[in-house]
Amino acid sequence: MVAFPILFAIFAPLKIEEWIKDMENFSELIRLRRSTRKFTDEELTQEQVEMLLRAALMSPSSKRSNGWQFVVVDDKEMLAKLAQCKEAGAGLIAGAALAIVVLADPLVSDVWIEDASVASLMIQLQAEDLGLGSCWVQVRERFTADGIQADEVVRDLLDIPLQLQVLSIIAVGHKGQERKPFDEANLQWEKVHINKY
Repeated sequence: MVAFPILFAIFAPLKIEEWIKDMENFSELIRLRRSTRKFTDEELTQEQVEMLLRAALMSPSSKRSNGWQFVVVDDKEMLAKLAQCKEAGAGLIAGAALAIVVLADPLVSDVWIEDASVASLMIQLQAEDLGLGSCWVQVRERFTADGIQADEVVRDLLDIPLQLQVLSIIAVGHKGQERKPFDEANLQWEKVHINKY
């Protein structure tokens, strides 16, 4: 019974109506977020970049270990090189205003993949909230046409220490294409099971 007054005190500065509206906005946010593979040439503002990184740094992690780290790339030549890190699916990085390389340390957390995945998604949700487009480019367990591991390519390009593993690159920029919101008629409710499979 103590929990409600504490919650009320925490949210008291916010009007309850605003809090409810924010929750409704989150539902809209996840419906609108779609992968963007074409970007305009417009650069991001410093404030936008800081907000993306705040979201990443506020990501939940196992036992609050915070084993993730992030390399922010806005140099066009480096973006073009990162776009070649694997055989297919990375070319869009060259057209992005920014790439955030998501890393984690397996010695800090045994669930580094999950922690880094959550951080990657937090960046994408913040991007959408800012009206920006983003796309997750998978690096872990991907290869170049020559069979070289994509994470090795990224590690060499960005001088990443050996103990850190590369999970993904989140490409971010102003949307060069508009995509329809997710159609909830396509939700696969048959994949939801109650109490047992």
